[in-house]
Amino acid sequence: MKHLAQHIESLIFTADAPISFTDIRACLEETFGLEFHQEEIEKAIQGLIEKYQDESFAFELIEIAEGYQFLTKGAYHNTVGTLLKQRTRKRLSRAALETLAIVAYKQPVSKTEIEKIRGVNSDYAIQKLLEKELVSIVGRSEGPGKPLLYGAGDKFMNYFGLKSIKDLPQPKEFRDPENLIGEPEDIEELAENAADPIEE
Repeated sequence: MKHLAQHIESLIFTADAPISFTDIRACLEETFGLEFHQEEIEKAIQGLIEKYQDESFAFELIEIAEGYQFLTKGAYHNTVGTLLKQRTRKRLSRAALETLAIVAYKQPVSKTEIEKIRGVNSDYAIQKLLEKELVSIVGRSEGPGKPLLYGAGDKFMNYFGLKSIKDLPQPKEFRDPENLIGEPEDIEELAENAADPIEE
């Protein structure tokens, strides 16, 4: 098909989140009433990836969060970061980051289980993460009261630049001295909590 790459390019550019291969294909087939082979779509996407690797472009096309998205190249992160800091001064609090880490590694996990690990009430942190779509409600537990269960939200992988949840650092990586931040014992404790299954 003529200009296939441009049609795919327009879809990726317009999407407000990484758009999956399946969604790209479905949109093309509905729009043109044609069946598109996987190979021709993949070839067009690869052509776009190579196109935007040219240094004349400040952004690139990458595969992220099980989809494709245009992102600013690393050389321009500081400039873009300045703009983002000017527009929003609010960052994730330590409580929110702790809660998010527990959800990411333990999902699906209930509020009670999160609070058992953190040792403090987590209502506010969970609410803020839900608002930012970094955490989402994924169901209910079969336990007493059937509490809500939480998992990584739609924007989690995009926020941290991950292709999939499998790309999260493994707990053993936190034990590498090169990866330690802050007090070593705190990191060790967090890694152990992430690695150990939750007791019912």
